[in-house]
Formats: sequence, C-alpha cells, structure tokens
Amino acid sequence: MQIAILLDTSGSMDGLIEQAKSELWSIVNSFNSANKDGKAPRLEVALYEYGKQSLNAESNWQQCIVPFSNDLDLISETLFKLKTNGGDEYCGAVIERAVADMKWDEAAGTYKAIFIAGNEPFTQGPINVTQSCQSAKKKGIVVNTIHCGNQQVGVQRGWNIGPVVAGGSLLTIDHNAQVAHIDAPQDKVIIQLNIELNKTYVPYGKSGVKNKVRQEVQDNNALQKKSSGANVQRAICKSSHNYSNESWDLVDAAKKKQFDWGSVEKKDLPKPLQKLSDKALQAYVANNAKKRTEIQLKIQNTSQQRQRYIAKISQEKSENGAQTLDKVVIETVRKQAKELGYTFK
Repeated sequence: MQIAILLDTSGSMDGLIEQAKSELWSIVNSFNSANKDGKAPRLEVALYEYGKQSLNAESNWQQCIVPFSNDLDLISETLFKLKTNGGDEYCGAVIERAVADMKWDEAAGTYKAIFIAGNEPFTQGPINVTQSCQSAKKKGIVVNTIHCGNQQVGVQRGWNIGPVVAGGSLLTIDHNAQVAHIDAPQDKVIIQLNIELNKTYVPYGKSGVKNKVRQEVQDNNALQKKSSGANVQRAICKSSHNYSNESWDLVDAAKKKQFDWGSVEKKDLPKPLQKLSDKALQAYVANNAKKRTEIQLKIQNTSQQRQRYIAKISQEKSENGAQTLDKVVIETVRKQAKELGYTFK
C-alpha cells in the first residue's frame, strides 16, 4: 500500500500541519489490520510540501521531503520540522512531481493513492492539473483532494478535478479544528507498556545509537500532542508490523532469514554488549525479541479494550466532531482499498 501525502505549507496552513503531526500515528494504525490474499501488506508513505516562498521557484515551490518509506520515525521527525510561510500553491506541479519521481509499485491490485491538501485554487501554476491527474490515472494512482474549508468553495476552486480525472474522492476538513480525543482508562497501561517496549531495542551499526535517540525524540514529540492522543496512538503503532527498524535495531534485523551475524561490528553496539561472545549476543537478542513479542501482544489486547470503551462512549455521546485529516484519510483509504480486495478487521 503506497500513499503520497502532499501538504500545503503556505502561511495559512499551520492548522493542517498540526493535524498531520497529531494524527500520523492514528492514520498509520488504520492499516494495522489490513490484509490481502492472506498477507499483511507493506505500508509505504511519501511526503511532499508545496506552496511556500522558502522553496525553489524553479521547482514551482514544491519538494519531496520523504520518498516512499516505511521508516515511520523518519516521517514523524520530518513532519515536526515543517514550517509554514506565504507562497504560491501549484497543485499541478506537486502532483506531477509525485507521479513521476516516486517508485510506484507496478503490481496489479496494489493500493496507490495521492492525498493532496490545501485551500487555494487547485488550478494555479504553469503545470496543467488535469494532465497531472491523467498521468496518475495511467499508473493506477487515485488522486484524493482535501480542501481545507467549505466543500462548495472547494468545488468552485477546482478541487473536484483530481477525483473526476483520476478516480479519487473530494474531501473537506476543518484544518483549524482540534483533533477529537477521548481519554480511556487503558491509556496509562499502553503508555507504561511502551516504556517497557523501548527497553527491548538493541541499536547496532554506525547509525544505531543515533536512530535509537531519534525513536525517543519521536516518543517525546507524540507526547507533546497528547491532547489528541498521539502518544497512545504511537505506542499502539509500535506494537504492529508496520513499525519496523531493521536498519538499526538488531532485534528487527535478526528476524530476516538470511541475516548475517558476521556483519555485526561489536564496537558499534552499546558498551555493555561489546564484550559478549557471538553466542551470548545472539541469546541476548533472542531474549529481547521474546520480550518484545509479549509486550506488543499486551499492547494490542489493551488497544482492543480501549477501542471498545471509546466506541461505547462515542455512542453514548452521539458526537461525530469536526472533519479532520485523520478521519477523511482513514475512511477514504478503507473504502478505496476494499475495492481492490483488501480487508480490514
């Protein structure tokens, strides 16, 4: 499953960026139960920004900030670095770039989607937006447009062009709304389990320690957004197959069938592990893998209890809340992916 998210980072889009930061983990978690042909699909996310003056005029004020990746900590880190300022929002240009530059999977039945969010006229700029969307359609990519504001205004500004041409959906959100969150008694349990989960990571390689620190920083970033439940959603994500760190974590790396233990440089391990024999190191990693599996299962079970609690509370309150980025992306992905044979629990 491949999703390219194209965010308007012009001066009026602070609310949109805040929603993206707050709801990244909720969006990713919506894929945790995805299944196709008896297998859990690999999720890849790409990020683009467009529409601010600090970008390059020659590139039509847009750039790729993360190419397709399943490194969720990198995606979170990048989102938290985003800043907004005034500029020109050229939707046609950024869609064209995303279609042409990304390594879109060519296998039949792969879910491939662009989600582009903004609020200025969709047809601005020198690149014909209809042609950009036609290029997407030829590659089997649906173009979903997210107008930040009233739907009627969105249609007047051409945000329906993408869905009409490329078979996606026209969506609208209140980008300045606070993301709705219901506190649940299971939250504290999940957060505590996340602390235990972090102890099972074994950094290795030249970037191991650096990436372990990045993991902790992204935990703290999610904690900053706890009013939206981001810290709980991140912990839940870390219990799923979508959160993998095989490039720097020895536990995830050792799961690969042909992992070469001889490639592990002892000098790049945490100091307490550097003097271990190969056999002792492998036993240590296996023990951490066992602990991690047990903790992840506890998080998943507690998350299911949490979902039941929230569903009951939501039903009692009969509150739908404002349309926000996470809601429209999750609903749209599930609907479109099901048409391609994906199932969700």
